[in-house]
Parts: sequence; structure tokens; C-alpha cells
Amino acid sequence: MDVSIVVVLVIVFALVFDLTNGWNDASNAIATIVGTRVMSPWTAILFGAVLNFAGALFSSEVAKTVGKDIADPALLSPAVFLAAVVVAPIWITLCTLRGLPISCSHSLMGGLVGSVIAAEGTEALHSHGVQRIVFGVFTSPVIGFLLGLSVLVLVSWTCRRMSARWASSVFGKLQLVSAGAMAFSHGTGDAQKAMGIITGALISAGLVADTPDGMPIPLWVRLSCAAAMGIGSAVGGWAVMKTLGSGLAHLKPYQGFAAETGAAATILANTLGGVPISTTHSITGAIMGVGAAHNLKAVRWGVGKKILMAWVFTFPVCIAGGAALYWLFHALGL
Repeated sequence: MDVSIVVVLVIVFALVFDLTNGWNDASNAIATIVGTRVMSPWTAILFGAVLNFAGALFSSEVAKTVGKDIADPALLSPAVFLAAVVVAPIWITLCTLRGLPISCSHSLMGGLVGSVIAAEGTEALHSHGVQRIVFGVFTSPVIGFLLGLSVLVLVSWTCRRMSARWASSVFGKLQLVSAGAMAFSHGTGDAQKAMGIITGALISAGLVADTPDGMPIPLWVRLSCAAAMGIGSAVGGWAVMKTLGSGLAHLKPYQGFAAETGAAATILANTLGGVPISTTHSITGAIMGVGAAHNLKAVRWGVGKKILMAWVFTFPVCIAGGAALYWLFHALGL
């Protein structure tokens, strides 16, 4: 099959990935402001979609990690990237329909690692790129937990003389800022993964020239991925939003502010360093940290266990799926 057709398929499925990513992860940014009744669901979804779009146009370090640091795109075929962006939306959709806020990022990363191994073997993987993924997997929920807990302790001590009614009013407004930061950071980190996949496929097909200084990402790729992320966020993931907004822990506005601030700081710090972490891991860890700080019994650990199981299965399922799809595409002559 003509390589240009495969590249077009990569672009289409990468945008589908961004749509499902925004669909599942819309809740990461706005679940707490809906759960604390600071904003109505539809207003929150529009709010999150706009900031997701804006964030997607900021920075490109994660896109470079995905597009060239996991494996050299010049040594791969576009079919490798196609396998990754086909398996990830399938897994994301299955989990979203069950209300599981999984890591869309690691679904895509798992699919890419699996397809690279199937195509070129483990020796084609770059250790530093894989190490960044592993680092993000294990540290983002822990850092989110600790930062959410720390912000809550600081807020509680600073505002200890504030009346409950006044605190609810003040932090209801501040939560708009923290939720906005969370939505912006989500767009900044997650939309870049699809940008990296598309640009990697373009390089592998010889349609874009790579440079020693960094992977050049065409403007149209940035804009299309940002738009897909924004549209997906506007569609929203209602079942996931319910899980994070109230299923994991019942939060008050000041607690929601602490969780969002801790998660946004975790995401932005890693994104600027080129580490493709999971926004889901970060916000879930932050929510659990905030809930546990107030009362260990306030966290529904059974729900957390359900989410943890989805995380555990994401990598092996998507690695196997990426490898299987690459072999299928190769057999079909893609």
C-alpha cells in the first residue's frame, strides 16, 4: 500500500486518540469543580475544552519524547505508529464506558512500545525514552498525592481562623483558577502525544525532515491536535467525571483547590521536562492525598483499587495490542 495512505491513517487515528483522550480526561480537569458544585457540568465542560485547546499549543518537549526518543522514527515504518494509535483509542473507549479514568498517555505509549518491538525488536527502543515513561508511571501519582496533601495542609493552616461559610465562598472562586490550571496543563501534556506520533510518522515516511536540535512539529499538526483535544473535552466523559468528582472522595471547595493545584503543578513540571506522565495518575493521586489528609475513611479505597487495576492492565494490554496490530498490518502489506 502507498505509504502516504498509511500516513493519512496515522493522522486520522491520532486525532481519534485525542478525541477519546479529551473525552476520558475531561473529567481530570473539571470533575472536582462539578463535584464541589462550584460550576455546572455543561459550563465546566466548555471551560475545560477552551483551556485544553490553549494548553495544547504550549511547549513541545513531550511531543519530541514520544516522536523520537522512544525509537528513531527514521528507522521505522508509518505502520508502527498506526498500530499505536489504533490500539490506544480502543482501550480508552472500553475503560471510559466502564467509568474507569485510565491513563490515555500510557495506553498510547504501551501501544507504541509494543509495535516498535514487533517491528524492530527490543534493541530499537531507546533506553532514555523508555526510562522517562517508567519514571512518569511510578512518580506522578505519588507526587500528586504528596503535593495535594501539602497544599491542603498549607491552606488549612493559613485559613484556620476563617469561617466555614467564608472559606467556601473564597475557595469556590479560587477553584476556578486551579481547575483552569489543571485543564491547561492537561492540554499541554496530553495533546502533545498525538503531535509526536503524527510527526514521527511524517519523518518515517520522509515527508518531514528531522533535525539534530529537535523534532520539527508542523503548525497544522499542532492546531489539529489541539482542536481534537478540545472537541473531545467538550463531549465529556460523564461516567468518569462521576467517579473522580464524588466516587473517589467527597471534596469541599478548599479540598478541590488543593487537589487541582497539586495535580497541575505535577503535570506542568514533568511536561516542561519532556516526561510523558499521566494526568489521570496525577489528579487521582492528588484527590486521594487530599481526602486522606482530612480522614482516611473519606477516601473510597475500593474505588481507588478499581482504578489501580485499570492502571496495572493498561501497559501489558496495549503493548500486546500494539504488537498484534503491527503484525496484522504488516501481513496486510501496510
